Amino acid sequence: MRIVSMVPSATEIVAALGLLDDLVGVTYECDFPPEVRGKAIVVESTLPPGLPPAEVHRLVSEAYRAGRNYFRVRTDLLAELRPDLIITQGVCSVCAVAPGQVDTALHLHPPLRNLVLQAETVDGIFEDIRRVGAATGRTAEAEALVDRLQARLEALRAQIPPTAVRPRVLLLEWLDPPMVAGHWVPEMVERAGGVHVLNEAGRPSRTISWADVAAADPDAIFLVPCGYRLEAVLEEIRRLSPPAGWSRLRAVRRRAVWAADASAYFSRPGPRFVHGVEVLMEALWGLRVFSDASNPTAWALADPWL
Repeated sequence: MRIVSMVPSATEIVAALGLLDDLVGVTYECDFPPEVRGKAIVVESTLPPGLPPAEVHRLVSEAYRAGRNYFRVRTDLLAELRPDLIITQGVCSVCAVAPGQVDTALHLHPPLRNLVLQAETVDGIFEDIRRVGAATGRTAEAEALVDRLQARLEALRAQIPPTAVRPRVLLLEWLDPPMVAGHWVPEMVERAGGVHVLNEAGRPSRTISWADVAAADPDAIFLVPCGYRLEAVLEEIRRLSPPAGWSRLRAVRRRAVWAADASAYFSRPGPRFVHGVEVLMEALWGLRVFSDASNPTAWALADPWL
């Protein structure tokens, strides 16, 4: 089988099912596992590099309202690669190639199959893994992977102090303007023993105000800008000044504000979201549970904003 992944989470699922040799095309954002970096890039970004977050938000929002995005599909490469299966997503039209763009590619280069991933919750992530397994003849491997992830979540839950007060936690997936994380991320907080504020599981991420953050006054805050690695998050908060009144927040006074590798563990609905739960548990409870040896610097105190 020849597979093209048009979303990083699909790339990670395909790899976890042992199909790296079948993967012939990926996106410019696909970086895990490291072996995918040599694959043909069939999806490119048309956003100018190095833009500040506020400008990225403005351009992406304008594109969304106009029914377009900033991704270009290399249909010429698709013709050369001759994939049997294209995998994309239908949850966020500004985060990755939209199904309509793939429909155009299918029209230009038939016969291709298109699998659209739809995860909006943790259970949705598990279901997408199963769907990729079914589409690639790896049903048993997919079920085994889901079983391992679920078993790890259960083992983590058992380590949460049973009588402890659950901290109120805010995850910000953009900083200028502030956006509260949604979809599967509130569930990650809950599975880590916290209570996510300002959004609910399964609901989209949304723009909020810094006044909303002050009113919620969470016990802990995680800065996880969508698509950012830890180093980029820290660089961003060094460049940006914290908002007015930031020092009065409970989380800031408690020095419970962290930056984390959003790209690896929070932005992508793939197998590594479980490591994101581990990151939250280490920070919130002081438990030594993080198990991704490939990325020892997954999170850090957000010192520039403390």
